[in-house]
Parts: sequence; structure tokens; C-alpha cells
Amino acid sequence: MVEHRAVNRLVINTNYISLQPKDIVAFVSNFSFDAATFEIWGPLINGAKLIVITKDVALSPLDFASQIQGERVTILFLTTALFNFMAREIPSAFHVVQHLIVGGEAMEPKLVKEVLKKGSPQRLLNGYGPTENTTFTTCYLVQDVPEKATTIPIGCPISNTHCFLLDAQKQLVPIGVPGELYIGGAGLARGYLNRPELTSDRFIPNPFSHESGSRLYKTGDLARYLPNGNIEFLGRIDHQVKIRGFRIELGEIEAVLSQHPDVQESLVINREDASGNQRLVAYIVSNLRPKRTAVGSLRDFLKQKLPDYMMPSSFVFLNHLPLTPNGKVDRKALPAPDADAINLQLETTYVAPQTEIEQSIAIVWQEVLHLKKVGVDDSFFDLGGHSLLMAQVHSQLREVVDREVSIMEMFKYPTISSLAKYLSQEPEEKPSFRQSQDRIKNQKDAINRQKQKQRLQGKNKNG
Repeated sequence: MVEHRAVNRLVINTNYISLQPKDIVAFVSNFSFDAATFEIWGPLINGAKLIVITKDVALSPLDFASQIQGERVTILFLTTALFNFMAREIPSAFHVVQHLIVGGEAMEPKLVKEVLKKGSPQRLLNGYGPTENTTFTTCYLVQDVPEKATTIPIGCPISNTHCFLLDAQKQLVPIGVPGELYIGGAGLARGYLNRPELTSDRFIPNPFSHESGSRLYKTGDLARYLPNGNIEFLGRIDHQVKIRGFRIELGEIEAVLSQHPDVQESLVINREDASGNQRLVAYIVSNLRPKRTAVGSLRDFLKQKLPDYMMPSSFVFLNHLPLTPNGKVDRKALPAPDADAINLQLETTYVAPQTEIEQSIAIVWQEVLHLKKVGVDDSFFDLGGHSLLMAQVHSQLREVVDREVSIMEMFKYPTISSLAKYLSQEPEEKPSFRQSQDRIKNQKDAINRQKQKQRLQGKNKNG
């Protein structure tokens, strides 16, 4: 439950950005993501202009870069995953942006270097903050990246925000020593709606304040102070992870899996695949065997209880979970999922691509998903795909298929057979994004000419 003052503290009289009426702010996030608070209320409260970037455009690097530059966007927030995607595809896309804020996950130094080198915005900010403290807690202005850097600092607290790094006894830790990050100040939410126990567990009395009712939020994030006063994020204390900007409690997925009648034990972790993407992998101890029907049963069960972004990309069946000498689950000993095994986990029978267009799509899918083969009836998302990987497919398909296709159409046709059938049809006459931009520009020019004409007529009458 976020109060009005928390939103004010985010976008008014703050130290990390100064929103002005002349600014043009892009709205890229969906309404359920906390960054929408900054994107919507920032321009509305400060009299700036708000430009809506559709999901279709945001996931198409060329169109996204074109709209950013065509609309002269001055302020832009991107999740780290979307920033990384754009940095790989078109690192020069942000050169017209004055303030680019990136947040949601740890930034990748190599990709930050690429953007700074190829087309840096005027200011590139690494923004950190849990939703419980209203979008941003700290910010770091990225001006360069040291040669051997493995992380990007999250910076210092923004205005009206306090950060404390504490040990297990809730005592302040020295510079350089890891501690749990606690947050206080005007950005704190009241708590969780209808969840008083969770609220009292996460929002604790502030031991460093004499102000009545002052509280701190226990983030569960591990961090340390650098000698220059900036904060460096080190990871999670618990098993909460962030994937593509979504904060996920792995225990919640495990709790749902344990409700399945045939699951004896389960463990969910996030693993990095060959392309550097984070994916959820579920390890199952069960009397079920790793067949299509078994995995199909688990997928269907989870889909009824969890959102799509919490769905594991693959399932690994084990006779027992590996243990350490102390009797705890040895997460490092968990085997990586077999890239080929995912095909065996699908409910559909493998049908090889036949036509030229099916084979072209299959080659792109195999490259993006790192699979040796994909069937024409396999769903892209059941194969481990997600929106950003779909955007990579979209970018590559443009080069191999002689037909314009939008991201939304690719979501609509998630199998090779359905997409190939759609692409084989005669295309409808639809204006492209650039044609739409040209039409909008012509309309604006016509309106400006009309206004200028009216002003001249007014002067002539007065004269």
C-alpha cells in the first residue's frame, strides 16, 4: 500500500533526476510493474509529456530505436533485461535520451560499456529499489566502467531515503563488510494489503530514529559500502530471485509443486543458459517418470496457480535430491537440464519442419533457444521461450523471411506450423510503424502551419 507522499518523494525535488515540463517521458512498463509509478506520475505531476511505447514496439529493436529517436524521448526507464537486449542489438539506440534509468536486476558491465561506447545517453543511471520503497531507493550515475569490473554499483540513497547495512544482530557493518540492506524514509509503503503478519515481519521499528512510528524495510538483499560511499549489491540472502524484472520467491513455486499428488520433493533454482539468460529449473523427486504426460501434468497444474513468469522452463526428475555432508540440499550438485530433454517433456509428438518457411523458422528457434531440434507443433513458450527471446526471434526472422511480421502476431501464433501458415497468407495492407510516424509528423506540420497562419491573420487584423 503506497501513500501519495511516497510518489511525491519519487518524482518531485529529488536528487537523481529533475523532471521538467519540456521533458518527454516514455511509458514502456506494464501497469502491474512498479516502474509505471515513475513513468506515469513523473510526467503528470511535473507537466511533462508522456509517450506510450507499445509492447510490440518495445520488443522490436529497430522500431523501438526509431520511436525513441522520432519522438525525441528525453527520459526512459528500462528493465535490465530489456536494456541488455537493446544493447546487444542496437547499442546506439539511446544517444538522443537525456536520462536513461536501468533497474530490476544487476547490470552487465560488458553491455554497459557497449552502450557508453556506441551511443551513450547524456546520463545513464543504475536504479535500485524494491516495490516496498516505491520504485527507486538508490541510483548510481554510470560514467565509465573499469576494465575488470564485474558489477555496477547501485549508488547512494535518493532524496528523503535512508539506507542501513546491518549484520544479523542489526548492528551497522563497517565499510567493505557485507550486510543486509534496510531502507527507511518517505518512500516506504504502509505494508502489504490484508497481510499483517508479513507486514510486521518485513517492516520493523527503526532503531536509529527517535521519530514515533519510524520504520525500516528489511530487503533481504546483501550489499556492502565501497570506500567512495557508494553501495554495491552482492545478491540475495534468501532464495528470492529476479528474472526479467520479476521478483520471484522460489519457495512459492516449490510450495505449489508440493501440492501435486505425485510430487514427493521439489526444488526450484534459477540457472544461466548458454546465452546468459536466467531460467527457472524445477527438480522433482516423484513416482512420475520424465515423460510427456508427467511434465504435461506438472505444467497444467502450475498454470492453474501461478503466473507465466513463474513457470519453470524445464523439469529435471531425480531419484533423490543431492545432500551436503551437513544434510542440506547441495544446490551446486544439481545437474544442468539436458538441452535435448526439453523436447521429451512436451505433450506434442515431434513433427519435423517440412516446408521452406517452416525450416527457416525452426533454424531461428533452434539458435535462440539453444536446441538441436524443434517440432512444428511445439509451443515456443513450452520450449523455454519468453518475451525477450521472442524479440530475438522476431529480429532474426525479419532477415530470413520476406514478410513483415509484428511481435504481437508472433505471440498469437506460438508454434512453427501456425506461424508458417500465417506468413504464407497474402499480407494485408497495413501501414508500417515508420509510415505511421511519417503520417503523425505530417499532421503535426499541418497543424503548426495552420496555427502560424492564424497568428499572421490576427496580426494583420490588429495592424
